[in-house]
This record gives sequence, C-alpha cells and structure tokens, in this order.
Amino acid sequence: MISGANRGIGRAIAGTLHGKGYTVSVGARDPAALESVLSPLAGERLLCARYEASDHASHAAWLSATQAKFGRLDALVNNAGTSNTFSIEEGHEADLDALWTTNIKGPLFFIRICLPHLKACGSGRIVNVASLSGKRVRNDNVAYNMTKHAMMALTHGTRRICWEHGVRVTALCPSFVATDLPAGVTKVMRGEMIEPADLAELAATAIALPNTAAMAEMLVNCRLEDTL
Repeated sequence: MISGANRGIGRAIAGTLHGKGYTVSVGARDPAALESVLSPLAGERLLCARYEASDHASHAAWLSATQAKFGRLDALVNNAGTSNTFSIEEGHEADLDALWTTNIKGPLFFIRICLPHLKACGSGRIVNVASLSGKRVRNDNVAYNMTKHAMMALTHGTRRICWEHGVRVTALCPSFVATDLPAGVTKVMRGEMIEPADLAELAATAIALPNTAAMAEMLVNCRLEDTL
C-alpha cells in the first residue's frame, strides 16, 4: 500500500514496484485522478482508493478494500506529505496543524491499523518517506522540519515494537527531489536534484531485503554536506 501515489515520489514507487511484479494498492485524495495517472498500470495487480490523512475512515476503507481484493498486506509506504512556509517568527497555527495532520498523524494512525496484517505475514515492511530535514535543519520552514524529525521518531519507535514480529521499518530521507515540492528552490538546479525513480529503487530495496539485512535509515543527498 502506497499513500500519495498520484505524483512525484509516490507515483515513482508505485510504478517501480509494479514493474518488479508486486501487487500494488495506492491511495490519494482523488481516486479518479489517481486511476488516470496510473492507467498504464491498470489491471489485476492495481487497486486505486481514497486516502485522506485527516480522515481515519478513509484509512480503514482503503485497508479493507486491499484485503478484500488481494487477501493480505506485506508492505506499507507512507509517502503522502506536504510542506509550507510556517516559521518560528511567522505563520498561523492552522498551517502548523495542517502539516502535523498530513505528515505525522496520518502515517501514525495508518501504521496502527496496518500493523496486525504486517505482523501476520512474518516479514512485513514499512517505508516512511521522511527527509534529510528530519536529520538536520537548514531552512526557516520549522514546521516542516519538526514533522520530519517526528517521522524519524515514528520510524524508530515502530521498528522497536515490531522487530520480534518480523516487521522491518525504514526511513527514506532524501534532500531535494525533482518533484513539485521544491518548485521554488534556487539553491540547487533542477537537473542536480534526486530523481524520483532513483528513490523508488531504494524503497524497493528496503522492501525486498530479508529480515537479516534491515536498514533503519537511507540518507540520500544530491550535494555535499558534512556527515550527510
């Protein structure tokens, strides 16, 4: 199951996993638009459903539809996320709340309802698309940085409680990716940014690795930074 699969990193992960033979269940706010975007993948190995981070009923409905169609759940990719310019000095509380809802509360409660199924298969996988902004702070968008640091805590907390059940959890932490999100970035040229398809390969690797070769964090950069 892959959230936010209608564009960018999520779309790339869906395409890559489907191309490797996986059965893929994808979610986004507009399932009709999602079906259109993923029409090249249409067939028995694809399910498109509604996912809204703030609507827990949509989480349960999507999981139920996935179970009904495919009979099991082996991996979850929490990719849906957003950003804004909320800073320490400027921004409304509603902007802060919006980021926490989409970037943290959505993945947290979705993991909660998926865990019984991931534990049951004995080799469940969770990939949380975080960011290098969850490892350091290099801009004023403090709310975004805060949510990505929280995503790292969610990743390691989930790893700890699920290890004995064979569930392995990985945080995928890129810097600038050539998607819509960094459209206004000028410090790095578009052609120098990480390609979504390359991140998709890393997500696929995290899912495919055996229980004895788990990676807690994948730090992916497009420029030189000390320690990263």
